Amino acid sequence: MKGLCEGEILKNKVIELALKLDKDLIKLLLSDKKMKEVFFVNVDGVLVFDKDKFIKFASNKQFLPDSYTAFKNKIGLTIGDEFISEKKDVVLFWPYKDCVLEVGMTKEDQKRDEIFWNEILAPDKISRLFDPKVFTNAKRIDKNGEHSVVSLRGAERRSNPVFKTNENGDIKDNLIIKGNNLLVLHSLKKRFAGKVKLIYIDPLYNREADTFYNDSFKHSSWLTFMKNRLEVARDLLREDGVIFISIDDSEQAYLKVLLDEIFGRENFINVISIKTGESLRAIGGGESTKLRKKAEFITFYAKNKKAFIPNPVYELTPLEEIIWFKKQEGKNFEYNHVLVSEGTEEPFDKFIDGYGNEVTIFKHTGYIIKSVNDFMKENNIENEMEVYKKFNDKIIRLVLSESSILEKVQEKIDQGFYSIEYIPRSGKEKGRLTKRFFYKQNEVIFLSGTVEKMNDTVYHKEKLSNLWIDIPWQGIMNKGGVTLRYGKKAEKLLQRIIEISTNKDDLVLDFFIGTGTTCVVAHKMGRHYIRIEQLDYDENSAVVKLKNVINDEQTGISREVG
Repeated sequence: MKGLCEGEILKNKVIELALKLDKDLIKLLLSDKKMKEVFFVNVDGVLVFDKDKFIKFASNKQFLPDSYTAFKNKIGLTIGDEFISEKKDVVLFWPYKDCVLEVGMTKEDQKRDEIFWNEILAPDKISRLFDPKVFTNAKRIDKNGEHSVVSLRGAERRSNPVFKTNENGDIKDNLIIKGNNLLVLHSLKKRFAGKVKLIYIDPLYNREADTFYNDSFKHSSWLTFMKNRLEVARDLLREDGVIFISIDDSEQAYLKVLLDEIFGRENFINVISIKTGESLRAIGGGESTKLRKKAEFITFYAKNKKAFIPNPVYELTPLEEIIWFKKQEGKNFEYNHVLVSEGTEEPFDKFIDGYGNEVTIFKHTGYIIKSVNDFMKENNIENEMEVYKKFNDKIIRLVLSESSILEKVQEKIDQGFYSIEYIPRSGKEKGRLTKRFFYKQNEVIFLSGTVEKMNDTVYHKEKLSNLWIDIPWQGIMNKGGVTLRYGKKAEKLLQRIIEISTNKDDLVLDFFIGTGTTCVVAHKMGRHYIRIEQLDYDENSAVVKLKNVINDEQTGISREVG
């Protein structure tokens, strides 16, 4: 048969023959009783070939053995019978300011459904859509104003901008680009593929919203829209790069499945819950079927999770506040002992642990431990916080240790206070000298390792979790010298994301920039950045906001980061 090649069926050829209603194919299908029943419909004694059903069946990668029931061999988001990840459609996002202004439509006409045109293009219409585009009208902005950045060659001025570059030819300017973000992302690939350390985006949430963004998409269009942009965004990331995406509960679950398909489930890191503020709505008011909305989410993926090493970031809570809450619960603060007297320390023994590390045991004599209460009485201290402020390097808690290394140590030493020292051969502490202290059956943890003193206040440091309730949202509407009533993100939120994932001079990308909080925070923190936006925000634009920054505005995190 025409669709056979050395005994194997050529799927594409079979589908082509079915589309052409090839006589030989139809005869072959009719010759098999089961195929005749499955793929032909009897209409008043005439057998009609159901080619759509046959093509769907033939298009599947796998079939159940001895069965004509088709099935998919993976889990994913689908539109009809097609996986979104395999669709070649492209959704362009054309706001009226870049595309069509209908008769009678004005700039203030924000409640009209047709303000945003979401056009779906099939593959045969795309042509050279993703070819790199020319950037025009470039200018450089600094504290001295705006300057031309095009080069001169002879008497003729060339239109292409001249960028600041390093010795490798990498562009080191901060870029603010106006245009359709999908086209801009593809235009950036040649110069920036594999060079972006962090992508943060705050995209359209795809909800019924009567706000600045009228962002309600049809669900399948929104998913395709996001897929188009996330695929090229992944190409722009460094191997150790990461992406954070703000979203609410309208599409968060679907977004995660889409990201699993694009980045791989193995590269998922966290979904972070963000407390976005206190609701002032009266009890019993508003929607009766929903709980009050006080949280949004950030979905966090790596390009290669094994290559990404996060920076240590901590949540800081005033220690006095933690102690007060403990007392309300009828509990003692865990750090409730003081090392009041230190004696001598001398090497006692050595052994090799189960991981191949050489461990040295140190014997301590003369060490005395007392409770905080006894220490206060003996030293006539009335305010408990004074002890924690002045002696936090002596304050300890005793933790019952189940470490296998401790069992080995206790076989060799029988005394009150001792320590061990070793250099790990693997793990996060690899190659670093590590010292641990023990008292009888307990490990000794010093308060000084978990607190930080700032402006005469002692803060307790706790490793960052996936629940962020400490970001201040009140009063951010007018921060940075620009006003946006809805959707504006707090600078502290972006500061935390940038602290976790980047170092000085790393490149940060945001292609749903809005009023520019991402690039403002990146600018203040000494990171390079690229921002893309196709809307005109006029006096509330990122350009205005950044001009305020370079002219020494002191809102947001400005004072904190100097």
